[in-house]
Amino acid sequence: MSKRIEDLKVIENKHLNNDFFILELSGNNKIPDFRPGQFAQVRVDGSPETFLRRPISIHDIDYERNTFKLLIQIAGKGTKKLSELGIGDILNLIYPLGNSFSLPYEKEKVLIVGGGCGIAPLLFLGRYLNSNGIVPDILLGFRNKERIIEFEEYLKVGNVFVTTEDGSMGEKGYVTSHSVFSAHRYNRICCCGPESMMKSLAAYCKNRKIVCEVSLENLMACGIGACLCCAIETVNGNICTCIDGPVFNVNDLRW
Repeated sequence: MSKRIEDLKVIENKHLNNDFFILELSGNNKIPDFRPGQFAQVRVDGSPETFLRRPISIHDIDYERNTFKLLIQIAGKGTKKLSELGIGDILNLIYPLGNSFSLPYEKEKVLIVGGGCGIAPLLFLGRYLNSNGIVPDILLGFRNKERIIEFEEYLKVGNVFVTTEDGSMGEKGYVTSHSVFSAHRYNRICCCGPESMMKSLAAYCKNRKIVCEVSLENLMACGIGACLCCAIETVNGNICTCIDGPVFNVNDLRW
């Protein structure tokens, strides 16, 4: 899939809470045929201290309207500046970048697991699975009820389970301790979130011979394999997350 550098117009900036917002973008050209797990490198204009682009996952797509969405967490000056964009503002992207989650085999039982901002690429994954006849179970983990985002949207694509660290919604604890793992047997787990969570799920899947793919959230400066700052150690040596990932089978990672 060819990459493009393009100016896109902000048609909506939806703030979900104090930490998360969604930018919906549209351009003059037809949007590409995205694959779940791919991302964009976003240029931050008007922020003198923000020199590098920010890697942001493709969150959702509407091909009929020719728009797509980026779910972003405010984590610093760059993302804070992006959160201030208004309707009609222009955002420059390099996209689509990276590989994608694999399409499960027919009749596989699939679990999607996301923690915090790691849920960003998983809504599109759920829709993609739906379009291929698969209704996944979806397990989302958050710090507390106030930080739960996009819950209603995930209900549209699968069977949703929730954990919160304080027990204010769903089961109390981390996603890795949710009762869904004892109640169901899965053939495939797709995951994105904190590294500790993904490593725990990787160990769980390896012990039970469950196919597991994770989307890594490494820092990326260029997105095209030039800067090498996102290199990760695999069984095949060090490779760049941005061009060989961000999605990896856990058996390929030295975890």
